[in-house]
Amino acid sequence: MTKKSSTEASANIRLDKWLWAARFFKTRALARTMIENGKVKYNGQRCKPSRNVELDALLTITQGHDAKEVQVLKLSDQRRGAPEAQLLYSETQESLNKRTKEAELRKLQHSLNPHPDSKPDKKQRRQLIQVKQKNHS
Repeated sequence: MTKKSSTEASANIRLDKWLWAARFFKTRALARTMIENGKVKYNGQRCKPSRNVELDALLTITQGHDAKEVQVLKLSDQRRGAPEAQLLYSETQESLNKRTKEAELRKLQHSLNPHPDSKPDKKQRRQLIQVKQKNHS
């Protein structure tokens, strides 16, 4: 068996491995699951975890409430520190604007629907139950 040269090895990097190396997901298995569930799109289309990543590809990654659009700048199959991992991609300005706008909307919604500071005590629970029973009757 012969070893692959670094340029040959970097040309064929799987999508799940690149996402793991770029620190979008904690494990390759998690990256693979997210790709299979359609949470990651490669150039706007669903793909397989074994898809080879190319430079300048546009990835759409959905995590929680946010969807990030990132452009692949470098290829790597080794997981390194966060500052080095951030050099592998750049998020589009459109995606950044959209995420900040959605975060502000979530904060606004949360402020309009505040939660009480503490749980109701026994007396307050009884009053709540009485109010609910009157509304249902």
